[in-house]
Amino acid sequence: MLERDFQSDLIKELKIIFPGCIITKNDSNYIQGIPDLIVLWKNKWAALECKNGVRAKKQPNQEYYINRMNAMSFARFVYPENKEEVLYELQQAFKS
Repeated sequence: MLERDFQSDLIKELKIIFPGCIITKNDSNYIQGIPDLIVLWKNKWAALECKNGVRAKKQPNQEYYINRMNAMSFARFVYPENKEEVLYELQQAFKS
């Protein structure tokens, strides 16, 4: 599966799980390594970096931004192999 297809399917699923959420796609040319998606829901937010598989190459600074943004709110690498786990964790984070 291509990353863009996985990302598109993930966005559709997020909109079902979090009705009324706003999802923005970030421009990696503006800040290299910034996660692909920001999910805004009620008074919560999350950053998600989509990958097409667990072995997909990570770009420079991606780990840095995922760790930094996770310390602020919630951020994860998400790929088909861990999607259900990440969505569960995100639901728990958005409940608190």
